[in-house]
Amino acid sequence: MDPTALFECLSSISCIVTQTSTGLIVGALLFLVAAGLTLIFGVLGVINFSHGSFYMLGAYIALSAYRLTDSYLLAALIAGIGVGLFSLIFERFFMRRVYNADVLLQLLVCYAFILILDDAVKIIWGHEFQSMGMPAAFQTPPLFIGGGIVPVFYVFMMGAAAVIGAILWYVLTRTRIGKIVRAAAHNPTMTSVLGLNTTWIYAGVFVFGGALAGLAGALAAPVRSMSAGMGFSILIESFIVTVIGGMGSVSGALVGALLIGLVRSFGSIGFPLFVEGIMFLAMALILILKPSGLLGKEQR
Repeated sequence: MDPTALFECLSSISCIVTQTSTGLIVGALLFLVAAGLTLIFGVLGVINFSHGSFYMLGAYIALSAYRLTDSYLLAALIAGIGVGLFSLIFERFFMRRVYNADVLLQLLVCYAFILILDDAVKIIWGHEFQSMGMPAAFQTPPLFIGGGIVPVFYVFMMGAAAVIGAILWYVLTRTRIGKIVRAAAHNPTMTSVLGLNTTWIYAGVFVFGGALAGLAGALAAPVRSMSAGMGFSILIESFIVTVIGGMGSVSGALVGALLIGLVRSFGSIGFPLFVEGIMFLAMALILILKPSGLLGKEQR
């Protein structure tokens, strides 16, 4: 541990800018993954334990699409759509059969697909670490803010996450689709009585949540190395974000993701060997003070 280094960083504008930008991109990725995870839980009432593998699949699909098209934006779009289609198959033929089953059975189904997807990645893309590299469109000089260095791609990632978050908020709170989704989450029986097909509502939510994870993987591909099993670590962090923000709360997922991103970024300076511990400690403290999470609803 080196609290002195953290204090020195907090005394330097350039260090604060650099570490904050790093924390924000981590938070942006976590938000996209956790938003899909918490959306699925909030509407369907199930936790998709294979969600991290969707993130991994999105990264690898984006890698292949980028090599074929040489267009990063197109590759990211293909990754989101591809993982969304896979999510539809997964929900239609597997998860739908265990919605009302014991949580242990849901866990077993998801864990089976974690193993299946990890092996599929090894077969298709190989055992070695893969790297997309920085797309040509973003190979430009970084921005200098207050003496801190902020890569242009970081700005793009944060902007993309902000736009997606704003669209998600608008759809859920200001559109008829959002009202239907919230109604299905609150009272699926009454929603069915009113003539709405809750089966397809559930499928749509699951697909959208999976597509968000795939898109997060595509955004991470240029700045993170890829390997089979890479979805596990972000799955754990996404669960922490979801619990901190409040299960089922998308806005809570945003707050939790930004909090964990900044904790990881600044914690790596002062407590490099205890970063994971700090995240769990933050989660424990929040649950002690507010068991429902920061923006979660109290259960009655």
